[in-house]
Amino acid sequence: MHPKYRPDIDGLRAIAVSSVLVYHAFPKALMGGFVGVDIFFVISGFLITTIILQSLAAGDFTYRDFYERRIRRIFPALIVVLLATLLAGWYLLLSDEFAELGRQTVGGTTFVANLVFWGESGYFDTAAETKPLLHLWSLGIEEQFYIFWPLLLGLAWRKRWPIVRVVLAVAAVSFVVNVATVHPLPAASFYSPASRFWELMVGGILACMRLRPPAPSAWRSHVQSVLGVGLIVLGLVMIRSNKAFPGWWPLLPTLGAVSCIAAGPAGVLNRYLLSNRVMVWVGLISYPLYLWHWPLLAFVRIVEADPLHPVPAYRAAALVASVLLAWATYRFVERFARNRPGAGTLKALGAGMVLLAVAGAAIFLGVPEPRNSSPKLQTVANATLDADYYGGFKLDQIGEQLIYKVGGGPRRVLFLGDSHVQQYAPRVMELARTLAMEGKSAWFATQGACPAVPGVYADKNIGCAERRDAMLAYALGPEVDSVVIGGCWNCYFVGQGATDYYFRDSSNKIHPFQNGDGIERSLASMESTLRELARHKKVYLLLDNPAGTEFSPKRLIEGSRLTHMEVMTSTPTAPLPADQKQLNDRLRAIAAASGAEAIDAMAVLCKADQCLRTMPDGSPAYKDADHLRPRYTREEASYFDRTVRTAPAAPQPSR
Repeated sequence: MHPKYRPDIDGLRAIAVSSVLVYHAFPKALMGGFVGVDIFFVISGFLITTIILQSLAAGDFTYRDFYERRIRRIFPALIVVLLATLLAGWYLLLSDEFAELGRQTVGGTTFVANLVFWGESGYFDTAAETKPLLHLWSLGIEEQFYIFWPLLLGLAWRKRWPIVRVVLAVAAVSFVVNVATVHPLPAASFYSPASRFWELMVGGILACMRLRPPAPSAWRSHVQSVLGVGLIVLGLVMIRSNKAFPGWWPLLPTLGAVSCIAAGPAGVLNRYLLSNRVMVWVGLISYPLYLWHWPLLAFVRIVEADPLHPVPAYRAAALVASVLLAWATYRFVERFARNRPGAGTLKALGAGMVLLAVAGAAIFLGVPEPRNSSPKLQTVANATLDADYYGGFKLDQIGEQLIYKVGGGPRRVLFLGDSHVQQYAPRVMELARTLAMEGKSAWFATQGACPAVPGVYADKNIGCAERRDAMLAYALGPEVDSVVIGGCWNCYFVGQGATDYYFRDSSNKIHPFQNGDGIERSLASMESTLRELARHKKVYLLLDNPAGTEFSPKRLIEGSRLTHMEVMTSTPTAPLPADQKQLNDRLRAIAAASGAEAIDAMAVLCKADQCLRTMPDGSPAYKDADHLRPRYTREEASYFDRTVRTAPAAPQPSR
C-alpha cells in the first residue's frame, strides 16, 4: 500500500535537491546547501515507514514486494547514470583516476559507496570535487536503512511492541553515536550508517505517530508549515561545511522537514509554496537530478585547465544539462520501467546492475585502460597515487587522540605537526624494518593543515587546536624522550601568509596572517614552544621542503583531456623560490635560538638554489606540489634519520 500522493512533499524534495545543486555548483552562494541531503533522509524515512506500516496493518506486507518496489524506483536511473559516467570516465580520465572510478562504481552498484568513501577519507585523499560518484554515499545510507528498517518494524509489529517507543530508542542511540564521533572521528560520523540512520528515523517516528492521525486543526497546520520552512532556511543560512557536521547541526533541517510534513497539504506554505507547480515538477525529477548533477560538475572540474579557479559559466551549463538529463531520465527511463510490472523488468534491472558492478571491478583492476593511457602518463599517475604514508604503522591512542606508532623500544620519539611531518613516516618505517632504530619507538601525532604552533588557528580545521594542545602537553611528560616538530611552513608563513589562518592571543584577540601581525606572533610562539620543550628533552625542528607548481608531477602533462594529452620530459631540478629560502633561513635561526636542532631538507634537496624534483630513475619525487612522495622519503631522505637512528647515520648522498 502507498500513502496518498502529496504534492507538497514533492515541493519539499525540490527544496532539498535545489539546495544541494546550488551548493555544489556555487558553494559561496548557499554555504549550507548540503543539508538538502538531510531533508531527503527525512522524506525517505517518512514515506518508507508509512508504506510499511500501512501494509502491515492491511496484512499484505511482504519483503519481496517491498524490495521489488525499491528496485523499480532506484535501479533504472542509477544504471543509466553509472553507465554514462563510466563512458565519460574512459574518455576523460587518466589511468589512476579511471581505476578509482571503477572502485566507486562497485561501491555504487552494491550500495556501500558510503563505506568506500569512508575508507578512502584522509588528508591525502583525492579532492572530493573530482570524484564523479561521491554523491552516491547518501544512496548507500538509504539502501542500508531499507535492509534494516523493515526487519525492525516487522518484528515490533508481530511482537506488539510500542512502535513509537522502539523507534525513538533506536534513533536516540544513532543520534548519540553521531554526536560522540563527530569530533574524534569526523569521517565515520559523516559516512557511517550508525550515525546517520537517526535522520531517516525522524521521518519514521512521524509516520508511526500518524498511525492514529490527530484531529484536524488549521492553525496547527499553518504554524507547523511556517516553523518547518523557517527551520530549513535557518539551517541553510547557519550551517557551514567547516563546522563539526553532522553533530547537532542536522537537527535544524531534519526537524524543519518533519514539521513541514506534519503540517500536511493544508498548511499555508505547503499549499502555496511547496505545492507550486514548478516546485512539484522539480520534486518529481529530484532523484535523477541528484544522480546527474554531481558527475557533470566533477567532470567539468577535471577538464578545466585551472580547477582551482573554475569558470562559473561551465558550472551553470552543467546544472542546465543535469536538469535536461533528469527530465529525460524521468520521462523515458523511470516511467518506462514503472509501467512494466512483469518479472522480466526486474531481471533486466538486476542483470544491468550486476554487469555494471563487474565492469567497475574490471576497471579497478586495469581492464580496460582509459583512452588517455601511456607508460609516461602512468609514471605521473603512480606518483600522484603514492600516498600510503602510514603503511605498516599500528594505530594507537594517547588519551582521546589517535596516533600511529612503530617500534617497541622504550625511548619514545614523538612527531608533531601536519602532513609535512607525516610524509617522513615511510622513512621511519624503513629504519624500523632494517633494525636501525633499536631501542626506540616512533609515535606520529599529525593532522593535515594543523601546525604545531600554539595560537595558530583555521576555522576549517576542526579539532586541530584540541589535538595540538593535548599532544604538546604530552610531549612535556616523562614518557617522551625526544620531539620532532615540523610543518608546511611555506604554506602558512610565505608572503602574506595563508588566507584562512590567524593567531589568537591569550586575550582571545585575533591577529590575521594577511594584513596583520599574525605571522610574526606565530613565529614568536613557535620559538617559545621550542625553547620550553628543549629545556626538558631533545627537540628537532623540521624545516620545510621546496614547494610550488614546478614540483607537481601533473605539471608534466600537456594537452587537453578533451582531445589529446602527453607527458613532457622533466628536468631534474627546479629553482628554489626566494621567499621560501628566506623563511627557511629564519626558521633555522629560530631553532638555534631556542635550543632545537634544525633538520634542513633544503640543504640536501637544493644546490645553488636548484632543488631536486625527480628520483634517481627520473620519476617524480613529489606526490603533488608540496608533498614528497612515500617512495622518495623511504629510499632517499637519509637527512631525516637522526631523529630515530641509534647507529651512526649513513653519509648523505651528494646532489
